[in-house]
Amino acid sequence: MELKIERETHKLEKRLCRQVGQAIMDFNMIEEGDRVMVCVSGGKDSYGLLDILLKLQARAPIRFELIAVNLDQKQPGFPVHILPEYLKALGIEFHIETQDTYSIVKKVIAEGKTMCSLCSRLRRGILYRVADELKITKIALGHHRDDMLQTFFLNMFFGGKLKAMPPKLVRDDGGHIVIRPLANVAEQDLTRWAAHRQFPIIPCTLCGSQENLQRQQIGNMLREWEKKDPGRIKSMFTALHNVIPSHLMDARHHDFKNIRITGLPSEDGDKVFDEEEFSSPNLPALQVVTL
Repeated sequence: MELKIERETHKLEKRLCRQVGQAIMDFNMIEEGDRVMVCVSGGKDSYGLLDILLKLQARAPIRFELIAVNLDQKQPGFPVHILPEYLKALGIEFHIETQDTYSIVKKVIAEGKTMCSLCSRLRRGILYRVADELKITKIALGHHRDDMLQTFFLNMFFGGKLKAMPPKLVRDDGGHIVIRPLANVAEQDLTRWAAHRQFPIIPCTLCGSQENLQRQQIGNMLREWEKKDPGRIKSMFTALHNVIPSHLMDARHHDFKNIRITGLPSEDGDKVFDEEEFSSPNLPALQVVTL
């Protein structure tokens, strides 16, 4: 039994390193000389991100630095000693930023309302400032494959957009590049890895305690789909890599207006598409082209 567990754990580690390494290569996330700020919250995802990046750093053909950064938002009962002790034991450079965003969020957001939007904006602004101070070139976040799919469905169901989390983007003012090295990683693998590595998990008592979040509802929906039809999440995630604008309806990304048909005689040149004529059984085979 122990040998089987050891083999499974070894396979898991190889898979995590391969998937993170592949994302880094596919999207050119980390380059020679980068100072990468790894945002560590105390949750399984950010612990896993830092852990895998440290493994890849040791064997990478390029040189880059990792700086772990945690934002202490002064949430009641937050164990401030856990992360510094853990990071010191790793021997990694780290920075703990203390800002009382908790009081701001609780003051502004009415009781029972979701706090994530304001909390994330405040947190993002602080982390960008810290990145400037630490001369950071890349900011690494711990969002994984399931987070990206949840965001996609949130935007589709509640925002009317086909939009997910990009694996790499430049922040609005162009100051830093944000990367998501866990883009290919399944949440269940991160859960298993966290249990194996025995990370000192710090539960969130702010956003994590809100059971009515739309994101949680979407997450439950995806897990139910996967339970009924194993492999569906992988298929949906693959779809994010295979976008075909000509088969959607956004004219900003495909020139529908200038689609013409060729092969028909016409005094005026190319003939504009006509549904009734196009459906006629007497028409020869047509080639649809974009001019």
